[in-house]
Amino acid sequence: MSEPELVRLPVRRADGVATRPRHLPKRAPLGQILLEAGAVQPEHLMRAVALGARLDLPLSDILLAHGWVAEGDLLAAQARQWRVEALDLNARPPDPRLLDIAGARDCLRHGVIPWRRVGGGCVLVTAHPESFEAAAAALAPRLGPCLMGLATDRQIRDALLTLRQTRLARRAEWQVPAELSARSLSALTNARVAIAVTAALAVGFLIVPRLTFLGLFGLAMALMLSLQTLKLGSLAATAFRRNRPAAPEAEVGRLPVVSVLVPMYRERDVATKLLARIGRLDYPRELLDVLLVVEEDDATTRAALDGARLPGWMRQIVVPRGPIRTKPRAMNYALNFCRGSIVGVYDAEDAPAPDHIHRIVRRFAELPETTVCLQGVLDFYNPRTNWIARAFTLEYASWFRVLLPGLAKLGLVVPLGGTTLYFRRAVLEELGGWDAHNVTEDADLGLRLHRRGYRTELIGIVTMEEANCRALPWVKQRSRWQKGFLVTWSVHMRQPLRLWREIGTLPFLGVQVLLLGSVLQALLAPLLWSFWLLSLAWPHPATATLPPGLLHASIATFIAAETVNMLCAAWAARGPSHRHLWRWLPVLHVYNMMATFSAWKALHEIVTKPFYWDKTQHGLFDQSLIDIANGLVPQADPDALAMVPDELLPEMAHVADQTRAIGRVIEIRR
Repeated sequence: MSEPELVRLPVRRADGVATRPRHLPKRAPLGQILLEAGAVQPEHLMRAVALGARLDLPLSDILLAHGWVAEGDLLAAQARQWRVEALDLNARPPDPRLLDIAGARDCLRHGVIPWRRVGGGCVLVTAHPESFEAAAAALAPRLGPCLMGLATDRQIRDALLTLRQTRLARRAEWQVPAELSARSLSALTNARVAIAVTAALAVGFLIVPRLTFLGLFGLAMALMLSLQTLKLGSLAATAFRRNRPAAPEAEVGRLPVVSVLVPMYRERDVATKLLARIGRLDYPRELLDVLLVVEEDDATTRAALDGARLPGWMRQIVVPRGPIRTKPRAMNYALNFCRGSIVGVYDAEDAPAPDHIHRIVRRFAELPETTVCLQGVLDFYNPRTNWIARAFTLEYASWFRVLLPGLAKLGLVVPLGGTTLYFRRAVLEELGGWDAHNVTEDADLGLRLHRRGYRTELIGIVTMEEANCRALPWVKQRSRWQKGFLVTWSVHMRQPLRLWREIGTLPFLGVQVLLLGSVLQALLAPLLWSFWLLSLAWPHPATATLPPGLLHASIATFIAAETVNMLCAAWAARGPSHRHLWRWLPVLHVYNMMATFSAWKALHEIVTKPFYWDKTQHGLFDQSLIDIANGLVPQADPDALAMVPDELLPEMAHVADQTRAIGRVIEIRR
């Protein structure tokens, strides 16, 4: 079989000698070739040419993103345009030795794969001939002079994964440096520490029970005061900041490609609704790169996606099996396939507003290079489901609208949320991505960003999600977060003096209070609950030891702490869409008690299974109601709409177009 005809482009070799043919034949326009072949409709071609001129993008990218041309037809046209034979990488696979020389991750980044050595050069296969010169220049120091071959994006990616999928998957597990990763934590060591602490407490209660109780009680009070001080400081920084005059919008210039990771696991009936929700984003499709990240053994989700017709700007990335299965490992693996210079993260059930990415791109253009992460606000579309959902919504409002913005303004470490996140990709890769062994990879990444001198900003984009409104799933979810806080604290406190030098005194103290203090306070909270015995005129262990003045001061401090919690929640819920929750503020005291049960579960798991990922369960609230309200389900079942309870009508109005959503239900009922 003869070797394919190849095009030699000007590429600078490692020795500095440029190879350039004396005469390059003039190429016919790609659009003309496609029209002559009947591969594209004239109106589609005209629109693609106009978009290409406006966005400064290749015609091929626009045609594929909108589905206006088949991938095979485009490849044939490109082969004719560049006078290059299209390679069948399945029939003639690449040389794996060349792939190792070039590096699989670099090949993915440039969208190329080295094929064979021909003569004195290396055939570098691409699906984007217009950007071949830049890719070849980057790889020429390792491969030597490069010659161009053509194949489709899908064939290039499949060939690369056939050769080096396992290596990419393993790297996703250990790419964070060992000293900053939880993978070196030992369950045996954790067990020994837990046994030692338990034995010390048991001995203390046997020998000096009153002194031991007072010591734990004092620790609980100190932790409570520290946490409330942090909350008050955040509230002051958020509520009383000076209103600066609005700066003129930054000139974005050429819009960047933005990649969005959507990790998914055991998601039923997700394909149509997910496509509709993500499809509401109004960012140019040619610059949008959505990666649906699924596990190889997740038959439920893969079947749902395989039955869907994904648009050209959306891809399914299958994560191979491995010794661990966590969300950060999956995202690290998928990061290799991203095309964008900005990388975002959404959950499968998220419903982002259409202008999210435009606002992210504009804000990144306004900010200095040291601000590398933008964290959006997470809100819920079902706060009226029950009292847990109402309290959960109040708690999240305090977290995303008071505490996190306050921490950012005070220059403290911001523990990131797991969704509605956007990063400058170069810095994310510089840090090694996410720690695959940490179950709160977002909080850990926020601390690692701060240690390297980078900053996070809270931005006022809101993503709607389902509030966890059942007690057992709530405890499971919260225990994972608390376990992750303990793991993150343990990892970064291996060298406390180094951490202190890198982030400074106040951020260091903030880490102690937020990561360790919040979990310990939940573990010791029953000591504070015991003060309710006094209100029932029952005896309390502290009455025989504490002076009356100190006892009364402790009770007053306890009441003041609850007041601070409700004050933060009230301020965060001051908007019209949350104000109906004010009358539920007293419920927060009972709601916060559940954190103690989750904290003890987290303590048990950090000893028995520190890397176990307890997936959050959703689905109690009928998301289809919100999809109907948003117009994402055009063929709504009238019987289903007629069954919508009255109490859920305001919920639909809160998320979607009030008049249209409620009006349709009323009309059907009539």
